Amino acid sequence: MVKKYANFLQFVLFFIFLSVLPSQMYAQCAGIDASKVICDIELPVNTSISLFDLLGGSPTPGGTWKDDNNSRGLNTATGVLNGQLIRRGGTYKYTYTVLGVGGCTDNTSTVTLTIGAYPGVPAPFATVCSSANTFNLFTAFNSTVMGPHSNGSWTNSSGGSVDAVIPITGLQGSFDFTYTVPPVLPCDTAPLSVTVTVTIFRAPEPGTATDLELCGDTDLGSYTDLDLHTLLAGEDMGGEWNGAGLTSLTDHNVNLQEVFDDLGPGEYIYTYTVRSFPNTRICPDQTVPITITLEKRLDFTGAQIVVSSDICEDKIPTATYSATITQGPEAIPDGEYKVTFNVSGPNGGSTTVTANFVNGIISFPVDAAYFRQVGLYTIRVTNIAATTGKQTCVNIIDNLFDELNIYPLPHLDGAVMTTFPTCQNKDSVVQISNAAQLANGNYNIVYNITGDNFATGQTANINSFGGSFNFRIPGTLNVNSGVSNITIIKITNNVTGCTNVANIQGNLVINPLPNAATVRVAINDVCLNDPVSVSVSGLGNLTDATLSYTLSDSNSSTLQTAVLTVLNGNATFIIPAGLLLNIGSTTILATNLKNNSTNCDSNLSNVSDGFSINSIPLAPIAENQIFCKVDRATVTNLFPRGPQYKWYTSATSTTALAGTYVLKSEDLYVRETSLSNCTSAPTMISVIVNDTPAPVLNPGGADFCGLANPTIADLSRVTNVPSTVAWYDAENNGNLLASSRLLVHKAKYYGFDLSTVTDCISDTNLEVTVSLIDCDVSQYAFFIPDGFSPNGDNINDTFRIPDIEFLYPDYTLEIFNRYGNVMFKGNVNKPNWDGRNSESAGFGDGIAPNGVYFYIINFNKDNRKAQQGRLYLNR
Repeated sequence: MVKKYANFLQFVLFFIFLSVLPSQMYAQCAGIDASKVICDIELPVNTSISLFDLLGGSPTPGGTWKDDNNSRGLNTATGVLNGQLIRRGGTYKYTYTVLGVGGCTDNTSTVTLTIGAYPGVPAPFATVCSSANTFNLFTAFNSTVMGPHSNGSWTNSSGGSVDAVIPITGLQGSFDFTYTVPPVLPCDTAPLSVTVTVTIFRAPEPGTATDLELCGDTDLGSYTDLDLHTLLAGEDMGGEWNGAGLTSLTDHNVNLQEVFDDLGPGEYIYTYTVRSFPNTRICPDQTVPITITLEKRLDFTGAQIVVSSDICEDKIPTATYSATITQGPEAIPDGEYKVTFNVSGPNGGSTTVTANFVNGIISFPVDAAYFRQVGLYTIRVTNIAATTGKQTCVNIIDNLFDELNIYPLPHLDGAVMTTFPTCQNKDSVVQISNAAQLANGNYNIVYNITGDNFATGQTANINSFGGSFNFRIPGTLNVNSGVSNITIIKITNNVTGCTNVANIQGNLVINPLPNAATVRVAINDVCLNDPVSVSVSGLGNLTDATLSYTLSDSNSSTLQTAVLTVLNGNATFIIPAGLLLNIGSTTILATNLKNNSTNCDSNLSNVSDGFSINSIPLAPIAENQIFCKVDRATVTNLFPRGPQYKWYTSATSTTALAGTYVLKSEDLYVRETSLSNCTSAPTMISVIVNDTPAPVLNPGGADFCGLANPTIADLSRVTNVPSTVAWYDAENNGNLLASSRLLVHKAKYYGFDLSTVTDCISDTNLEVTVSLIDCDVSQYAFFIPDGFSPNGDNINDTFRIPDIEFLYPDYTLEIFNRYGNVMFKGNVNKPNWDGRNSESAGFGDGIAPNGVYFYIINFNKDNRKAQQGRLYLNR
């Protein structure tokens, strides 16, 4: 029994072992977290770090790894880390994960690595050519060992911060740069630094070339000794030259005229080579080419262009056009050319086409789009250049053009016919307008007449301008009065030969001849040169007429006409004065009357009248007359005088001047009227109204010094007329002032000038306000009294500084008692202190007691300093 129990106990314990032991074994199937510090990451062993081997416990193989910090270098399948691929020092975590293990409660573990800072190892040599323009300082490290961490910073030899890529253009020599990475505890306690030395070799500089393109026929006069160095910029001198026309490697002056003359046009390449500096292989030799293009100018003088061909408007949709240029006296080489031409006209423009000259002839199409409507087009060639050239030469093209006409059909669509009424048996004019589509030119038209007159197939030659033209219907077709219908049925352009149908109609009115049997004329007697009015009567129902007439006897004339405005059968008109130059009897004879409304006229017989033309008085005798403006003379002051004399402002004026008209300098005219009421010719006189200018004051002339006692005579001397000026104390009705009279400060004086030539006093005056404070302090003595006695005896009763108002007009004065109280404030407007307090309170009646007082004077002129002093008051 005991044995069976013991066996049972052993079975139970074995079962517990089987159940419990595997659970503990697989609870941490990914192993135990681990950490490691690697301070010498640059060692080769650190290129293959097994993270799995670093885990504690018994990790299950076959799991996956994760780079928690994306540090690079980890093989996530094998867990092998290349620590030298991590670009900076610091702490990095890597997680190991095992999946699919039963009973595993913790399937991840973390390995923490601390990587020490590493600044790298400088290369033994770091050289570069300055032509590289920039240099990456990281290339100055030894490439056979681990590169430096990337989280450092660069400084130059002066300690200044620089980028890893530095500019090196133009630099030469050796330069030190220090690379510093931050410390990583516990490996480093301070930043780690290394210094690299970069040696920069200056590249040979051949310079920047400027190509040259010249026309050999026109441009080479200033290139007979071209220094090729002028086509380079920034080159090292002392290089070698090669090219046409050079005599040696050091020759850099070329005669392009000789090159062109000897070798002809073409592209000539000149090379400049600068060798690298001796004993170095860092920088290669540098060569720069210069291309000089010399071209030959072509002369198209005498060339001709023909553009075909002229058409009429109806051919526009199907027409094509081409141009042919034939060379002039100078032969043009065969080959491809660009021809540039412009086309004028409504759709004009410029085009460049490419075509071939063959045996001196080139043909090319001209786009029909230029010729989409009627008009005259000019096709002008502006340039012809070979396509293979640089076009440096301006080829000679002398007025190379042709013209192309697209003629319009002679359209009369929309035209308006206007007829002008005529008289029986007289020609009539028909006007056509608004023929907007009809070009200017000469045409033949065919028309029919129907209505009160009849004729068909009649022709007329017309000249159209601006869409308008006239044609005449002979009087033989206007036999009957009434209305004729005119219809134009066809029109032909006599220049282009283009014909078009038409249907333009209008009515022509043919008026009867007027009846003028009752016409009479009458004229009254007149004065010579007066208008002669003719009264015409018996005009019946006419409203607008023209009368033809002649004059005979004392005045005769050729046939004259007068347009009459007729009212109730009567009208008047004026005979032109040029026909009536003689006195005596004259006869008018009316010969023809025309009705202006119908333009029909009738001859008159025995329609006449006689009249007399009376003489006019002789022009009055008068002389020029002179006045002074200040006298205000009027027309009544003129000679001759009398009711028969009238004065005028012009020879043709008919309005006489009033007697109150104030005279001025001008020409006036006087006439005399006879008893027969005839007025003489005018006599001109010149009225001269003299005015003496007001005196003019010299600059600064109103400024005096009162201490000099200036007088009116002094004021006269500062004018432009010192000897003739007179001064008054008022502008009007003032008193004449004596020359010895003293001037008064700020007083106004009025100066008038009396001309010694015209004896006229000036009509205007010079107003002067005098100032007496313009004093030169250095010319006058100046003192300040030391006391005064205000006792009412009128002797020295006030304290006053003599003449200060003239010398220092802007002065201020302050007087203090011995306690510093202000007793008085004075200036030019308040100059006298009467010994009373006028400024400080508390002095009773204000009477200052006897004693010493103090003053301060501010002169406020010439930068003179203020003056202090004392004075004694003694009553």
